[in-house]
Amino acid sequence: MKLRVQNDGSDSRRASKLKDSPTVMQTEPTQGDAHAGNGLLLNLQPELLAKTPATPSGAPVSRPEGGEVCVHMPGGESGENGGAAGTSRRSRVGSHGHSHSHHGHGRASHSHHESEPPPEPDTDSGETSSSFSELRYLYHWIQKSLPFLVILCSKLVIQHALGLAVGVGLFMTFLYVNQSLQTQVFHQDRRSKLQCVWLLVFMSFSTSLLYYTFFEESLHHCLIFLGPNIEPLGFWEVLWAIGVTNFVIKFLVMGTKCLVLLLPNSMLTLRKQGRWLMLTEELGQLYQVLAPVPPWSRYLVTYQEVDGNTGLTLGVLLALIYLILKLLGLYTQWPAFMKTVRIFLKGEHTGMPATRGQCSEAGDVCPICQGEYREPRSLVCQHVFCDECIALWFNREKSCPLCRTVITEKVYKWRDGATSPHLQIF
Repeated sequence: MKLRVQNDGSDSRRASKLKDSPTVMQTEPTQGDAHAGNGLLLNLQPELLAKTPATPSGAPVSRPEGGEVCVHMPGGESGENGGAAGTSRRSRVGSHGHSHSHHGHGRASHSHHESEPPPEPDTDSGETSSSFSELRYLYHWIQKSLPFLVILCSKLVIQHALGLAVGVGLFMTFLYVNQSLQTQVFHQDRRSKLQCVWLLVFMSFSTSLLYYTFFEESLHHCLIFLGPNIEPLGFWEVLWAIGVTNFVIKFLVMGTKCLVLLLPNSMLTLRKQGRWLMLTEELGQLYQVLAPVPPWSRYLVTYQEVDGNTGLTLGVLLALIYLILKLLGLYTQWPAFMKTVRIFLKGEHTGMPATRGQCSEAGDVCPICQGEYREPRSLVCQHVFCDECIALWFNREKSCPLCRTVITEKVYKWRDGATSPHLQIF
């Protein structure tokens, strides 16, 4: 009886403690779980034991002396599941800790990267990106400045409308006459002399009308190496006067070529005609180089006179530098001019005279003109052509018309009646 009373007293005290304390569930590894991982011990309070449903598979429940209830989870599938659950829990805990350590390592590496200096950029990619950025900047600048540029160009067109109209008319006239002359030279004996007369009259009328319109400016003085009578003589005025003079010189050269084409073949053969055309063009280009010297010299000297003696001295110095540069240009152009003069005086033959046997082997027909040979010439490649036909061919080509063997190293241009479109403005 005493023992039962003591037990009842101890149970009442334990029950009062359970009411005050929270529910506790903890797992204790057993010896078998330590080795196989297939068992769990759950320590439950006595009150929870009454409410806890029966354990699956008839798992035994033990109650040790401490009053805690121990439920043993047997092995097998449940033990394996429990072990897997424990393993997964441990893996989650481990992964969570690893993630924390990884974040910490990331923060450390981030601070380490922040402390390091930035890497040097690639040179090629930097140059490419910089070039693209510059192009984009230029494009945006043009896009923003386009309205102002249109306004400025409109103002210049209105202010110099007459001069621009004269320049466009001279340029169109030059293109028309130059193309017509090349066509007439290409036709050789079948050229139209009436067309040559028309070109000569057309250029004469255009030049006379131009000088009559600007008679007060005395633009014709530039042809005799004098300055125009333009006051004030500014930059645009000098540029316009030199441009007009340059086109007029071209018209004079093309007019001379028309006169050469009007001569009969009995007086001037096709070979000699080509040499005359070449010499005329070279003389015209030399004339165009010398014509701008007086206007530019006057502009460089007189433009600084308003500043007194200092400005006048500077203008004279600039004019002297310009003359020196012009002489250097003439010095570099002089050898080519002298070579043209030697060709004009001595003549030039391509290949060797062809024999009757070579002509008969070739079929007695020139491959170029499809007619009988006239002064046949045999090239290095043993092909036979007329002297004048092959001379006209080598005005534009360096090789044989049949086998494309290179015969000459240089093409003597301007024999086809062409005129240089280059505008000599300085």
